[in-house]
Amino acid sequence: MFLFRFAATFIALLIFLYRFHQKRCCRNPTFLINWPFLGNLPQVLCNLWRIHDFVTDALKPQGGTGVFIGPWFTNMNFLITSDPMNIHHIMSKSFDNYVKGPEFREIFQAFGDGIFTADSDTWKYNRSLFHSLFKQRSFEVFLVKTIQKKVEIRLLQILDHVQRQGIVVDLQDVFNRFTFDNICSIVLGHDPNCLSIDFPEVACEKAFNEAEECIFYRHIVPSSVWKLQKWLQIGQEKKMTEACKTFDEFLYACIASKREELSKYTESEMAEAHVDDLLAAMIMREEKGQVRDDKFLRDASFNLFVAGRDTITSALTWFFWLVATHPLVEAKILEEIKEKLGDEGEKNKQGVLGVEEVKKLVYLHGAICEALRLFPPIPIERKQALKGDILPSGHIVNPNSMILCSLYAMGRFEEIWGKDCLEFKPERWVSERGSIVYAPSYKFISFNAGPRTCLGKDLSFIQMKIVATAILYNYRVHVVEGNFVTPSHSIVLLMKYGLKVRLTKRRI
Repeated sequence: MFLFRFAATFIALLIFLYRFHQKRCCRNPTFLINWPFLGNLPQVLCNLWRIHDFVTDALKPQGGTGVFIGPWFTNMNFLITSDPMNIHHIMSKSFDNYVKGPEFREIFQAFGDGIFTADSDTWKYNRSLFHSLFKQRSFEVFLVKTIQKKVEIRLLQILDHVQRQGIVVDLQDVFNRFTFDNICSIVLGHDPNCLSIDFPEVACEKAFNEAEECIFYRHIVPSSVWKLQKWLQIGQEKKMTEACKTFDEFLYACIASKREELSKYTESEMAEAHVDDLLAAMIMREEKGQVRDDKFLRDASFNLFVAGRDTITSALTWFFWLVATHPLVEAKILEEIKEKLGDEGEKNKQGVLGVEEVKKLVYLHGAICEALRLFPPIPIERKQALKGDILPSGHIVNPNSMILCSLYAMGRFEEIWGKDCLEFKPERWVSERGSIVYAPSYKFISFNAGPRTCLGKDLSFIQMKIVATAILYNYRVHVVEGNFVTPSHSIVLLMKYGLKVRLTKRRI
């Protein structure tokens, strides 16, 4: 009898605690099963292999916004939204109330105090500096020349070798190496030559990839778990520490080398010197008090790597997979290249185009936008509320609440893009008059929205168009049968198993 009463009392206590926890932590209805102690975590872990589609499926019956309840006492409760009006409110209308926050900076520790993790004055300072660097005409010219040169002397030569040998190549790995070399040249003025026929393993490139994978891990486990692993230096956190050490050594060595190179200039020569890479430009601004020290240069460089490397790799990989599996779209892109370029395309036998030429390719622009809509390089944006608020959807936001904006889900909602939202349809971006159709940033949010809109958006499109036209002009891409395409577990939406393809020669 005593044991029965004890068990009944214990169960009643659990039910009381469960209901109390629900009322205290969830003023908005949750959209998943809320298990005692574990919250919604079991469902998430079971669907981790398809997490972005799982979130999309879960949000649809909720009108695009719901609540995730984490295990008790873990502080892992989130409000998740893909509602454009909520996004507009968070990213633009109430921008000052929604910040990255200290927890975000802990998770993204490798980013330092760079533009992606910074808030308030630090963010404004970084953005102002980058804006002044990016807007210079000389920088755009340097960036385009760097990309064109790498396409001509490396990318096409390697793809030609692969095509002649008839071997399978991982196109995502090729793009990873291509963009890493490019961003190193543009930011640091140093080309590590990751993209070469023997596909060498480059320590700094591997370390950068591993650091990003570890950051994703920090998102899906309680902070107490990864912090304990960090303290004990085991598991993913040991891997994270080693990766950051390797990449930091690479960055600081480049900074020291660049300082030594610039120190050879006299004061008058420095004033007249024409520098191209961003690191040199930032060091030269130290005289004006605009750049502080090596730590600032390291953080700025790391953030530029993320902005200019992984996002381009992701976009190009998904674009070529979609084009290769949609032959009618491929045919229209090729027809546009032939029609718009005419004699210019014939003169340029390799198909490596310039800025003014790629700007004419409207249908190609639409195809890239479609790839970005369906597979945004950064699939989730994380924000923290400073003060309490009510979103346009009616959901209550408590002070310090965590909010996840699912960019991936936004591209798959009929309410936003119509009943054909799951189709790869570049035509939705082309008007009847043949011009580009622009969507508001809170609807098409691949380049962020509001004051944090990507500064390099136009340059990114130029780079992607140059690469896309060069490859499509010269080769037909065939996806290898059995290549399982699914997103990887990373903060950037890459393919877990890469994009395995064969190439055949083509001339338009």
